[in-house]
Amino acid sequence: MENSLNQQVRNLVLEHGRLAGVSDLKDDADLYTLGLTSHASVAVMLALEAAFDIEFPDRFLTRQVFESVQNIARAVSELRGAG
Repeated sequence: MENSLNQQVRNLVLEHGRLAGVSDLKDDADLYTLGLTSHASVAVMLALEAAFDIEFPDRFLTRQVFESVQNIARAVSELRGAG
């Protein structure tokens, strides 16, 4: 299940994160180093909320949460009640 969640998050980040030239994304890659902007992170967050029927509370709206696929998946898991 963890790998499936990571893959879903990865796909959404690739689709909405506006990471130019990035097609292979590792779970622990720093998304900001790869070009994720604060504006694109909002687009990713909205896509995640729609895809997983969740809402990110203010305490999750940090650079650290959106820094990697791994961190995002961990947050999604927690918000879904599985973490």
